[in-house]
Amino acid sequence: MSDNIQKLLMNEVNPPIQQATCKVSVVGCGAVGMAAAFALLTQGFCSELALTDVMADKLQGELLDLQHGLTFLNNIKISASPDASVCAGSKVIIITAGVRQQEGESRLNLVQRNVDIFKNIIPNLVKQSPDAILLVVSNPVDLMTYVTWKLSGFPKHRVIGSGCNLDSSRFRVHLSQKLNISAKSCHGWIIGEHGDTSVPVWSGVNVAGVRLRDLNPKLGKDDDPENFKQVHKDVVNSAYEVIRLKGYTSWAIGLSCAALTDAINKNQRSVHALSVAVQGKHGIDKDVFLSLPCVLGENGITHSINMKLEEEEEKQLQNSANTLAEVQNGIKF
Repeated sequence: MSDNIQKLLMNEVNPPIQQATCKVSVVGCGAVGMAAAFALLTQGFCSELALTDVMADKLQGELLDLQHGLTFLNNIKISASPDASVCAGSKVIIITAGVRQQEGESRLNLVQRNVDIFKNIIPNLVKQSPDAILLVVSNPVDLMTYVTWKLSGFPKHRVIGSGCNLDSSRFRVHLSQKLNISAKSCHGWIIGEHGDTSVPVWSGVNVAGVRLRDLNPKLGKDDDPENFKQVHKDVVNSAYEVIRLKGYTSWAIGLSCAALTDAINKNQRSVHALSVAVQGKHGIDKDVFLSLPCVLGENGITHSINMKLEEEEEKQLQNSANTLAEVQNGIKF
């Protein structure tokens, strides 16, 4: 009956395109996956959204809940299925699946449990979307980005970890609160591991091009009279504190995922702190993925920025690499 009404309602001039040119898939529909999906929908960063998860009932419930709000959004096609074939033809696949980090648990302790999950997920996603860019969010994200690269067979520039993109945002937020100006006007980077050994690049922190180190040479050091070092401690503890208070993190990482997806879909060539292969950079000799500022566009990561790091910052980055390499060597594929 609906087909007949459709024919009476309108005359076809040209058959509609069935496959969206801006399809994004979210793998894992827990708190992080759904926050990413919601951010993508409300900001109009995709023309088609696919969701997949092993929990069929929850997945169907999330699908219906989102679809019921489509009159308040752009006309985005939303689909969901426990079968990963729903992701076929994706331009970007956001991978949030895995075991959730528990209160007090290190990200590194998660690794083998999530590797076993990825072994069942990644090959099928690659088969369905051979040209996709994989955005890995699951923790420990640097190690899981390496694992995804190994399992996918994709070139390194198309396997991206969300890395320190959120850490850098947290850094800027905490700096802005200390300086009482907008977070968007505070410029600073967190690089290295998304976790306990992350590296704050104090030498580059600036507002309107004014380096704070020029105003306070001890900025971020142990003997800093203004105790800016606490800002980085707050960044490291941010996730643990949110997990302690509400049980999980979601909104900020969801917004981070949406922003990265938008950068890819619109070929923005914007710079983000992303987990990327770092061997040969900053004296690192390990084949690991760590965050550096990277240029992100339609074909993934095209460049990594050559940061001018102080000797201590470079040593901290190398320490991050060594920490991850130790764990990485114990991964069982």
